[in-house]
Amino acid sequence: MGKVRRGGYVFITWVGDHDPKHVHVFKNGKEVLKWNLEAQVAIEGKATKKIKKLIAELLREGKL
Repeated sequence: MGKVRRGGYVFITWVGDHDPKHVHVFKNGKEVLKWNLEAQVAIEGKATKKIKKLIAELLREGKL
């Protein structure tokens, strides 16, 4: 499991989770987005520009 806090959000991935590779995004303890890291699209929820920017940063840093 990987857990990163950034910009008021919590980004969580689980090792061995189902495909496609994705990240769960939480705000104030509630899941606001499940993001497909392979296709760069939302699986559930809505991705704001801020969340997309944070995900891109975390990918560049190798944290997702």
